[in-house]
Amino acid sequence: MMAVLSHFLRVLVPIAAAGPLYAATLTVGPLESITRISDAARLAKDGDVVLIQPGTYRGDVAVWRQRSLEIRGIGQRPVLEAAGASAEGKGTWVFAGGRFRVANIEFRGARAADHNGAGIRLEKGSLEIRSCVFEDNETAILTGNDGDTELRVRDSVFSRAPQDSLSLHHLLYAGRIRTLSVEGSRFHGGYLGHLLKSRAARSEIRYNLLVDGREGRASYELEFPNGGVALVVGNVIGQSRASANITMVAYGAESSTWPENRLVLSHNTLISEGWRPALFARVWGSKLPANTSVVTRNNLLAGLGLFDLVLPGTHSGNHLLRPGALEAESFAFSLPEDSALRGQVEMPSPVTEAELVPTAEFSFPVGTTPLVVPSKWVPGAFQGAGLRLRQGPAGQPSPSPVSR
Repeated sequence: MMAVLSHFLRVLVPIAAAGPLYAATLTVGPLESITRISDAARLAKDGDVVLIQPGTYRGDVAVWRQRSLEIRGIGQRPVLEAAGASAEGKGTWVFAGGRFRVANIEFRGARAADHNGAGIRLEKGSLEIRSCVFEDNETAILTGNDGDTELRVRDSVFSRAPQDSLSLHHLLYAGRIRTLSVEGSRFHGGYLGHLLKSRAARSEIRYNLLVDGREGRASYELEFPNGGVALVVGNVIGQSRASANITMVAYGAESSTWPENRLVLSHNTLISEGWRPALFARVWGSKLPANTSVVTRNNLLAGLGLFDLVLPGTHSGNHLLRPGALEAESFAFSLPEDSALRGQVEMPSPVTEAELVPTAEFSFPVGTTPLVVPSKWVPGAFQGAGLRLRQGPAGQPSPSPVSR
């Protein structure tokens, strides 16, 4: 009898650990039995899938308390218009903990009494965001400071910070979490706050378009105030001439929090549009441990400013172009086929420095495409002579390919 029971438990435990046996699909929509997202958040069980039909959901804010859940907009992206409502006084959606995936949702107009209303507030747990839009939120995504939290963002748009000085409205703000990963996404239209700010122990920022644009007035484009591991590879980073700050990428400005501190800038294209000399990157060495590592490789810079001359660490293959050589407003980020800079790089070892070698490129309006390995590498985020295009969501403009 005991042998039979022991065998039964060995079979049952793995099944229970794998998750619910009967996950349900809940559909939200004007003609469905569930018409409000907040009701779906209350009814959904661990492991369920919540589908949201097209439409505008005004003031329909929610707190998600499940241990695991997938939430997807279906068809044309549904719009969540906060309209003055705020879940727990924090934002449009609040994730209390667990593992979540969110795709194809648009978040607009998040406001809160503390002027820090988020489109999504992640308290703790694991969250993957894919193909979402965040517009006109006091903070698009804001996390807590739980050291086990993980946030992953793919192929999403962050834009139009509110133009007020009630708070610093960062488009994405990761607190002291374990990991932040952002890829294939676009950030523009900041105001006084930063486009992306991360206090995470490890931040991987790859193949994004962080270009503030003509109307943008963001401060830093990227900030890592507490150091940590920051891998910045294959991005286009552009500061508008209206910015009140001269620094574009800031590292260690406040203090050191994490045991490992390493800044890597590889194959990025950085553009300063202002007429004041810029600091394309700045490291606050006095606030960081003595063993902090800073490595820059094969970055392409355009505009007035300083880069590796003012940075500690090791640097190679970086090239500074005259102002106007690259044009952010016309998406002219690439070097021509006959550029003298082709071959003028120092490629990292794919074995010992694989994290420095780009494997993809940003594609407008959002997303990435696999990088076609060239016969001669060039510095910067693009190896071809023009910005790659892909079919984007409805309403997203696509620029003409650049030929220079």
